Amino acid sequence: MKKLFSVLLAAIMLLSCVPMAFAGDAPAFAFRADGTFRILQISDPQDDQNPAKDMLNLVRRAVETADPDLIVVSGDLVEDSRTGDNATDLVPTEGVVVKDLKGNMIYDKTRANVETAVDAVFSILEEFGVPYVIALGNNDRKVGLSSEDWLEIFAKYPHCVVFDESPDAEGGVDYHVTIKGTDGADKFNIWLMDSMRGGISDAQVDWYKGASKAITAANGGKPIPAFAFQHIQAADIGNLFEACGPTDEGARRVDSGWVRLNKEIAGGYNFYGWKPGAVSYEFTAWKECGDVIAAYFGHQHVEGFSGVWQGIELGFTYGCEMAKVGPYGFRVFTLHENDITHYDNVLYRYTGKVQLGTDTVTAEIDTPYKTHTNSFAAFFAKLRNLFVSLFTAIVHLFA
Repeated sequence: MKKLFSVLLAAIMLLSCVPMAFAGDAPAFAFRADGTFRILQISDPQDDQNPAKDMLNLVRRAVETADPDLIVVSGDLVEDSRTGDNATDLVPTEGVVVKDLKGNMIYDKTRANVETAVDAVFSILEEFGVPYVIALGNNDRKVGLSSEDWLEIFAKYPHCVVFDESPDAEGGVDYHVTIKGTDGADKFNIWLMDSMRGGISDAQVDWYKGASKAITAANGGKPIPAFAFQHIQAADIGNLFEACGPTDEGARRVDSGWVRLNKEIAGGYNFYGWKPGAVSYEFTAWKECGDVIAAYFGHQHVEGFSGVWQGIELGFTYGCEMAKVGPYGFRVFTLHENDITHYDNVLYRYTGKVQLGTDTVTAEIDTPYKTHTNSFAAFFAKLRNLFVSLFTAIVHLFA
């Protein structure tokens, strides 16, 4: 009896130390009877109270295409404030933030705009009855709402599963969800990290390490395989690139040199170049804990590549925001219970206009760099490559 009382007391003390602000009821995620589990990642809808029709259509087409068991929205649900709009809502500015004449944010009006913008996306997801989780992004944080505000908004939606497990001082909404196998055992985890306004903090990583190691200990010392989703990328993604010359196919300017995607370990579409060499505290923690087999990000909108670095797959997924130039798209993962570390990973691109009936969703196919044997073709290819790399460098400079 004393032992039972001690166990119950320890459990109560543990729960009292963990913020459990749930939005919606956490469902029992589980593999399908055929041993598969499908995850849809959409990122950066990043619109306001006047959402673009193609952004909303992209979200709908994504769910229809993926037929997912879980939807991950990897940040930037809303646009905070920005001049210019290339989308189809015909409003010349983007943003939910309302300010007074002194430049101070008006809370009530801003929150009302946020709720309208969020509802435009979430109402579509709710139609399908599929649970969805959120990793908040920098624009979500720039609107002036607290974590408690966001959790209150999320709590209004029955299929939205968001809660805060981390006690970090920055107030990040960090948590994980578990997928059970057909035998009822825990088979897979998904970490949702709040990258705040500038990236994951060391305190957030420390929380992840403690939580991950506790899960491993409870699983007999064996890590449970996991994906990590967050909005702002870990700097380690630059290790998917290699040094090259300015006229090489795929060359991009980075600092004082040139890089391109290393096709030996990575593939997909990239607009920018990313500097290799970084080893972040977060990546080191993933390696130390041994559970994260892939980490996927949003934030950059136009990046759609992935690759494996030191045993962990890293990748970007296209954004959905139509007020910025494309590509636009989404990503679908299919887990297999009988071979859980080998999963299907397909990136889709959205093109056309829904109002014209030209909207199209197609799977991306990676193509290798071209090798030209004809001297004239090779010369013009080098000129084209140099122009493209310089153009992307200029865009990156002013982005």
